[in-house]
Amino acid sequence: MSFSFEVRERIDGAPGRTGVIHTPHGDIETPAFIAVGTKATVKAVLPESVAELGAQAVLANAYHLYLQPGSDIVDEAGGLGRFMNWPGPTFTDSGGFQVMSLGAGFKKVLAMDTAGLQDDDVIADGKTRRAHVDEDGVTFVSHINGDLHRFTPEVSMRIQHELGADIMFAFDELTTLMNTRDYQESSVERTHRWAERCLAEHRRLTAARADKPYQALFGVVQGAQYEDLRRGAARGLAELDVEGQSFDGFGIGGALEKSMVGEITGWVVDELPEDKPRHMLGLSEPDDFFAAIEMGGDTFDCVNPSRVARNAAIYTAEGRYNVNTAPHRRSFIPLEEDCDCYTCAHYTRAYLHHLFKAKEMLASTLATIHNERFTVRLVDNIRAAIRSGDFHAYRDEFLGRFYAAR
Repeated sequence: MSFSFEVRERIDGAPGRTGVIHTPHGDIETPAFIAVGTKATVKAVLPESVAELGAQAVLANAYHLYLQPGSDIVDEAGGLGRFMNWPGPTFTDSGGFQVMSLGAGFKKVLAMDTAGLQDDDVIADGKTRRAHVDEDGVTFVSHINGDLHRFTPEVSMRIQHELGADIMFAFDELTTLMNTRDYQESSVERTHRWAERCLAEHRRLTAARADKPYQALFGVVQGAQYEDLRRGAARGLAELDVEGQSFDGFGIGGALEKSMVGEITGWVVDELPEDKPRHMLGLSEPDDFFAAIEMGGDTFDCVNPSRVARNAAIYTAEGRYNVNTAPHRRSFIPLEEDCDCYTCAHYTRAYLHHLFKAKEMLASTLATIHNERFTVRLVDNIRAAIRSGDFHAYRDEFLGRFYAAR
């Protein structure tokens, strides 16, 4: 098989480690941040620019590419990488995230803060439920034209095989922190049954498409903030074997209470095999990186760096600020001193302030390049700190600066 994972250095006294994921389209040194290209593009940025800013891989969204242009078209084009002119490794999610984002209408983040409310029918303010879950799968209404569609584990596997990513995820139900304990239990059990069906269909499609490079399949661990559910879900997925087909790695998913990111990661990692990679779905804040990596997270993805960039929010080692505010109107310095990204090498805060105020598209491009580079570089630096034995010192120094103003 052309997919494998090897563990290298470790964090003293913790489960965290460095490693290398080998894929048909290249290696990924871990820990690593995977840039999100939802519709086969990191919004506002050329794929070539994504490579230049240091991203090792990109992740696209199976739901969105299924609706437009259609996974069959991506397949005909030669797969996701060739379609978007990205030569490196690729990931696709399963569409399971849309169970929450379309169903309950919450923002595209998993590290959440809640007031303790529990309600299985909860809907975000101003949203309408567009997805409905049953035992067999999910029925949803297209956000594009209102058409009715149906995702099952088998449909998700077919779509992801057609998209041709190096790493895919099993179809899962992503709940919110507001769902009740009873619903979380039934959802974890349903996700396990869906995972078994995904393995069976993955095995069948791999054999049917033997001329294609092998695509790794990761199971997704759910269970919200409950230790017994998380541990049980992880053990169950790790033990699954369908006629010799088991999971190649694991995703740690579901809405997470932000203060518990490290703790929840630790529970799950305790139950997973050491020799398979672990992907944290939907995390990108600096404190979340350090907490999850220390407890054994290997790869990460999130739309946040590019999403907030389009709203003029800029990440720096000294914290986050909005470049479209008055103090930056005459600020002729880079977005971040000592940053090595293309934007900081060529443009000033004053120029980006002007672009955002003038509503020029270039504003999103330049801000996204910087934020993606900041995020990729941060995880690269964490990896280097683990290798040198300086993880804890680097964590304390970086987080102390980044959150100093809060």
